[in-house]
Amino acid sequence: MNRICYLSRNYKRTTSAGGKAKTDNEDTLRDLGAVNIGLSRSSSQNSTVAFARNLLGVVRACLLMRRGDLVLLQYPVKKYFTFLCHAARLRGARTVAVIHDLGSFRRKRLTVEQEVNRLMQADYVVASNEVMAEWLRLQGFSKPLGALGFFDYRSPARNVHTGELTYGQRLPRLVFAGALGLRKNAFLLELQDRIAGYEMAVYGNRGGLPGLCDHDHFAVHDFLPADDFIAHVEADFGLLWDGDSCDECSGSFGEYLRYNSPHRASFYLRACLPVVVWRDAAIAGLIEREGLGLCVTSLSEIPAALSAITPEQYARMKANVRRWADRLDRGESLRTSLSAASRALFPTSTSYAPNRPRP
Repeated sequence: MNRICYLSRNYKRTTSAGGKAKTDNEDTLRDLGAVNIGLSRSSSQNSTVAFARNLLGVVRACLLMRRGDLVLLQYPVKKYFTFLCHAARLRGARTVAVIHDLGSFRRKRLTVEQEVNRLMQADYVVASNEVMAEWLRLQGFSKPLGALGFFDYRSPARNVHTGELTYGQRLPRLVFAGALGLRKNAFLLELQDRIAGYEMAVYGNRGGLPGLCDHDHFAVHDFLPADDFIAHVEADFGLLWDGDSCDECSGSFGEYLRYNSPHRASFYLRACLPVVVWRDAAIAGLIEREGLGLCVTSLSEIPAALSAITPEQYARMKANVRRWADRLDRGESLRTSLSAASRALFPTSTSYAPNRPRP
């Protein structure tokens, strides 16, 4: 029987998107009976300690890999991704890379060719979504390829509000939550003066966007811890938008929405909030297909889109969101992707099917 293995590491932050998504995946893997062949998870803020622990974890993993193992790597793995893939191949193991971020997009740390060549070292890659998977194919990626869809989001919290949209009694409420900065979400500075037909609440570091302030139907709040937000946020939709314009998602962060699956989308769904998303975002098709929110080309379309929803349509939307919230809390996105990877890499094997807990 094939083992599923993974490498835990030192995470300086486990509440931000990258750390939270990766530790959630580790928790799902642990529930599935997977083996951590690295060191135990840690959270030291000391860079020297973090480097040493991560390096020792890689060395330990290489020593513990066995023939027939399926080794899951959460990409990017800093300096060690290619090394781990080669080590696994020498030991007779197979590697699955789950993409969390592509360095050739926002940060431009790699060229597209370098990134694709690096990912080709894995035996199977799980792209963030189908759009990213197709982009990789167009760039020459030729190994077996799957797609995650939404990142899982595990939390003990449950939203306490029913969230029924009551037209005629109040305006619809939207919420935007996340780290604020001019490069990522300067559009909020424009939006605060254009709010009409709905209310907007922003949760984040107000100082990150100088000039952001309370207006009619526009309120700015401090960060809420993630579990508190999930449990207590009272809104009708979560807004998924990045960049410096209300008319489209522009700039490096905005353009990245064309290809990635924002962790914030999973955060909103986990809080039982339907999503308002840019129509050209990679996850827009999934949002529409699953009935999880609204897709708009420009933020100016929001009032008309909201007014067109009937209470019955919104109730169905909320039911769909609650179902997905439960799926994300159980780690179903990763479970399903691992099942597909296992079938592709071990088609004739009696390998463990990771879509259900091991007895």
